[in-house]
Amino acid sequence: MKSLAELAAIRERMQDKVAIREGSAATRVVVGMATCGIAAGARPVLNAFVEGVASANLSDKVTVTQTGCIGICQYEPVVEIYEEGKEKVTYVKLDAEKASEIVEKHLKGGKVVEEYTIGALGN
Repeated sequence: MKSLAELAAIRERMQDKVAIREGSAATRVVVGMATCGIAAGARPVLNAFVEGVASANLSDKVTVTQTGCIGICQYEPVVEIYEEGKEKVTYVKLDAEKASEIVEKHLKGGKVVEEYTIGALGN
């Protein structure tokens, strides 16, 4: 069993990640975590977004949450990004590496990574 001090230290370390997942920032990253998404690898994608947002110090601007089925199971893992005043962006067939790239280019840099969007599937 952990001591009270060890538990307090764990709580302190995890506080930023909890804030990222429960916040109400202007930008929301929503990861599809239904059975189909989890089976396709959504858990590492969710973790990559949470860790990427924290390490980029975007916690006050970006909230990472999860949802159930988004309805396009064949494209899982699916992530939708909602930004105030902008059209929703839907990223499909993601992995942790692509998620990290999206954090850098889209969330941090402001440029949608077009090749990972649902619109790029037809090309």
